[in-house]
Amino acid sequence: MFSAMFSLIYFIYNTVYPMYSLIYVDLLMYLTFYLFFCTDQIDGCLGPSTVVLDHSSGFEGLLFVDDDLLGVIGHSNFSSIRATTCVYKGKWVYEVLISSQGLMQIGWCTLNCRFNQEEGVGDTPDSYAYDGNRVRKWNVTTTNYGKSWAAGDIVSCLIDLDEGTITFCLNGQSLGVAFSNIKTGPGVAYFPAISLSFKESVAFNFGSRPLRYPSHFYAYTYRFYIIPPTTDLTKANRLLGYLKTVLSTSIDTQLVARDGGTWQIQGDPTILVTLAHIFNHFAPLMCKVYLVEDVLMNFLLSILEGGGSVDEHPLIQQLLDLFWLLMEDHEVSECLKQLMMSLLRAYRFSPIIPDLGFQIHYLRLTTAILRHEKSRKYLSITFDVLRSVVFFYIKTPLRVKEAGLEELIPTTWWPTRFDKEGKDERDTREETSEERLRRRAYERGCHRLKKRIEGMSHTHNIRSELQVQILRLMLNNKDKGTGEASRYIFLNKFRKFLQENASNRGNPTVLCPPEYMVCFLHRLITAIRSYWDEGKRRSPGSISSEDAYVPPQLFYNGKVDYFDLQRLGGLLSHLKKTLKDDLAAKANIIIDPAEIQATSMDDLDEDEETGAAQRPSGAVAMGGALARPSWLSSPTLGRANRFLSTAAVSLMTPRRPLAPPEKVKIRTLAVEQRTEEDIEGSHGNDGLLLGRPFEEPDQPITEKSLLEILDGVVMMYNLSVHQQLGKMVVVSDDVHEYAIALKDTDEKIARCPSRRPDILEELQKSQKVFAEKLNHLSRRLAWINATIYSKEKMLDVYWLLQVCIRTIEHADSTGSLFAFMPEFYLNVVMNSYSALKNYFSPSNCIEELPGYEDTLAQLAAILAKHFADPRIVGTDIKDSLMQALASYVCYPQSLRAVERIPEEQRMAMMRNLLAPYEQRPWAQTNWILVRLWRGCGFGYRYTRLPHLLKTKPEDANLPSLQKPCPSLLLQRHMAELLSQDKDMAASFLNSVLNQLNWAFSEFIGMIQEIQQAAERPERNFVDTRQLKVCATCFDLSVSLLRVLEMTITLVPEIFLDWTRPSAELLLRRLAQLLNQVLNRVTAERNLFDRVVNLRLPGLESVDHYPILVAVTGILVRILVDSNKQGISRAASVLLSDPCFQLRSIQYLLGEGDAGDAGAASADRKHFSLHAYTDYISTEEEQKVEQMLTFLTEESKQAAASTPTSEDDLCPICYAHSISAIFKPCSHKSCKACINQHLMNNKDCFFCKATITGVDDYTKPASS
Repeated sequence: MFSAMFSLIYFIYNTVYPMYSLIYVDLLMYLTFYLFFCTDQIDGCLGPSTVVLDHSSGFEGLLFVDDDLLGVIGHSNFSSIRATTCVYKGKWVYEVLISSQGLMQIGWCTLNCRFNQEEGVGDTPDSYAYDGNRVRKWNVTTTNYGKSWAAGDIVSCLIDLDEGTITFCLNGQSLGVAFSNIKTGPGVAYFPAISLSFKESVAFNFGSRPLRYPSHFYAYTYRFYIIPPTTDLTKANRLLGYLKTVLSTSIDTQLVARDGGTWQIQGDPTILVTLAHIFNHFAPLMCKVYLVEDVLMNFLLSILEGGGSVDEHPLIQQLLDLFWLLMEDHEVSECLKQLMMSLLRAYRFSPIIPDLGFQIHYLRLTTAILRHEKSRKYLSITFDVLRSVVFFYIKTPLRVKEAGLEELIPTTWWPTRFDKEGKDERDTREETSEERLRRRAYERGCHRLKKRIEGMSHTHNIRSELQVQILRLMLNNKDKGTGEASRYIFLNKFRKFLQENASNRGNPTVLCPPEYMVCFLHRLITAIRSYWDEGKRRSPGSISSEDAYVPPQLFYNGKVDYFDLQRLGGLLSHLKKTLKDDLAAKANIIIDPAEIQATSMDDLDEDEETGAAQRPSGAVAMGGALARPSWLSSPTLGRANRFLSTAAVSLMTPRRPLAPPEKVKIRTLAVEQRTEEDIEGSHGNDGLLLGRPFEEPDQPITEKSLLEILDGVVMMYNLSVHQQLGKMVVVSDDVHEYAIALKDTDEKIARCPSRRPDILEELQKSQKVFAEKLNHLSRRLAWINATIYSKEKMLDVYWLLQVCIRTIEHADSTGSLFAFMPEFYLNVVMNSYSALKNYFSPSNCIEELPGYEDTLAQLAAILAKHFADPRIVGTDIKDSLMQALASYVCYPQSLRAVERIPEEQRMAMMRNLLAPYEQRPWAQTNWILVRLWRGCGFGYRYTRLPHLLKTKPEDANLPSLQKPCPSLLLQRHMAELLSQDKDMAASFLNSVLNQLNWAFSEFIGMIQEIQQAAERPERNFVDTRQLKVCATCFDLSVSLLRVLEMTITLVPEIFLDWTRPSAELLLRRLAQLLNQVLNRVTAERNLFDRVVNLRLPGLESVDHYPILVAVTGILVRILVDSNKQGISRAASVLLSDPCFQLRSIQYLLGEGDAGDAGAASADRKHFSLHAYTDYISTEEEQKVEQMLTFLTEESKQAAASTPTSEDDLCPICYAHSISAIFKPCSHKSCKACINQHLMNNKDCFFCKATITGVDDYTKPASS
């Protein structure tokens, strides 16, 4: 062997290297390395004897690699990886287990192949691949080849280097020779390789495990990379047969008995000696993964093949007892580890079939193993929680054939009628007979699918029961005979699992896949609730799982580790310092002064160094190197905890002694060092419930460890479950988009002229593609609605929503200690409600959930109270609460829930909404007020802007607006507050006017830049971000005008009752801004007109109608709907403003100068409110006409009146008469100028003296 390798290296160095040095230098180094470091070589094969994937240098892109270096998941656009061992002569084969049937290219490559994110195996000259997703073969070019693969299939890759051929097989059936005359000879060696796209996964088998289809390859003399241990296989099977015979002959004899922690042997000495002799030879074999999977796992599975309960097969328990008794610890540990890894791999790669037989088979054996106490505890300690998560994953078929959906739903359907907004009209009365038949056939198919799933409910129930049973075994807290109970082992692993996912959310290589988390969450909820209700039956005084919540003590007593997750009140270190007195007074907790001092550093670097110094020696921070993801890697005991550690009680007190409670000092303690007593408590120690506030009821809840697990479930939903639920909605969106595209294509085919057959052919191809895609997506959508968004899973999310609501209510009652609550509780409340409303509906009716109306009201109270809660300091969470409340008031049902909360809370909410807009995110606040008004304003009853319906009737990309649902009750509260609190009303309206002035000025400035860019001859493109900001400023201006309209309608005296100190100033400011808006928008052929006529993408919402109607509504309220005195004051102020132009009012009704009208008519149709009869009522039109008539007459009278002399005009604005005199300098101006000036400056206009007072000024009669 060595002489052959030396000969090959010598040949390469002397013959090939001088000619092709750049090509073969890598291969020469590769051969030299393995000559010296790998001694166990097979002829024709170069590399390590243990063949795995080359995760150190032989890959391209981002990949997840299993800890055995055989499984791989793609995590970038197109990742590639090769094996560590190559072949250069002979016939070779390896197998690939397909876990997902997406885009992958599997085959062979040479060492000089260079891949990237676009080109992989088969895209370079010396690489060859088979692609079962597209049913093609690849070698630079591509042709049709083979069959389509599916999850659970086995692809065998064969290479014959003697004949120069490559062949592929699918599930043992040859697909024929794919490539012939491949490059062979000196310097050419081929590696197994694969390229796979995002989220695709496979597992390689080079012979270290039993191959699924070996006989075919033996017949054709193909060799495996690793020679099967045939001798050991024969020996292991024979020994296992002996073992089975011995156990079956004395099955009634108790061979092993456990008393406490001791082991005793009972039975016939001859049998015991025989067993010991068998295990003496059998135990070493069970350390080999090939034998464990091929011999032991198959033997254990055969025991359970007869069916029945797992409890009915005690042979497995007896066998595990013998393992622990008669094998060395390292032997049984390695055996169990490899056995569980084999079960995980088998479950993960089992095909999707209707009866789920394979999955149930593996779950039954897993359950049987975990029922053995010592084995369960060993696996709980050494086996990551992430590994067990795989057992709860339920695959969703990406191809409809996998689930038999074509047979169940032979007829597909999708919406074919759309309203002006591009949405399905849902009105079945307008359907054609053909559409109705298709829809009904599709609905029957969906019903059959649900029935099939329900018909398989026995099978599905078996699977779900087994999954829950696995979790119940891991959550068992009664198995304390051989050490710590399983639940506490699981709990510590679970918290580490959450920590890893919480602290690496920006690093996907170490995260658990969210699709695994979703399935794990649902099963964990079921297991928690079952244990919770069992505790309720044992202790009737405790609460049931229907009323479950997490007590607030867990958030501040330091017993539960929340890592670096943000608290509502800010950093934990800051809260411990600022609220230490509150903790002592309300919860009888004293923070260790040393801990406060350690966390009071000025910067995070010092804080991290201090925290590291205080950690136990075993808790070493993780380094900067990128570790393999823990959900695929082997477990590591003593893993570092690099965030805040939990706390333990150093001084215990009774729960509620009669004397004043003694305060408890707490100190930090690592998670690994917590004991059962630290969690559950004992002898007066409250455990996790240490520090119960006086507001919290003194009632047992449940076992305290369940509270921490429930807290972890809430955190897990926040980390990735909600995001994953949202991803599945994409299928529904795709159906909608393809349906619109197909409808558009059908219309184009109908309009296509007969003289253009080429265009017709292309359209028909597109039509076929869209129809095939819709057939696939509509069936897949039916599957998702029946499984992912099922009623049972909806109830789990609803229960989680209720848990979070009750938890927030209890924490809120603690006053200042509410700041300790982690932010994710509020996030889960908002997100879970959004999931119920947007993801699970309409396939499930949200109104049918038990107690839904009450839950809506509770959620409304939380949003109304906490969106402006001073105890919450995080900007992101405050914005999320504001956005959630804004969404809440958009829907009639949830808006009515807001109206059902107590009046005191409603008034407080409105008071917070009416706070001044300065120095806070006011846009969402303004949007909420607009939603409360929408439907009551002038011409404000549309769901989408009228001009959009005319110009883009089917643009589905624009946001669809909800129908108006104004709240008269909340409007009444707003009127009461503004009417009673004059200072608040003045500050609120001044802030609104300030923001309106800013928003509209910014809008005008931006459209000037846009117009200038559009007029340049070089045709510069306008930045899309600038267009978006411009449209946002316009929308803000319109919404601010609507808030002013609402205010002046509800409380007109704020502007028109001049006995109020700020009324006149507010009215003058309002008139000034209204005139500014009107003049900018209504001037003929002005800047606004030109930009609107450009119809730029991104400026669709910018048009005359929304802003002019809002201004008209304000003018109508003050000039038509007010009392006589108010109308007179409003008209006087409006007409006296130097910017007032009657032509702007005439523009609203399509009237104006003849010359301007003629010019406009040649350009485009003139704007007029008369053109919007569908949106503006006849009464509103009459009011506008009445207003125009009134202003025309008033303008004539003002023009005919004696003009004021220039000396009597205000020297600042020259628009109003002098009406105010300043103290002490006696300078004069009009009231409007001085009042507006005094808002920001106290110095006199003229002499800069400090103004101490302003008096009314009347010109003396003698003058």
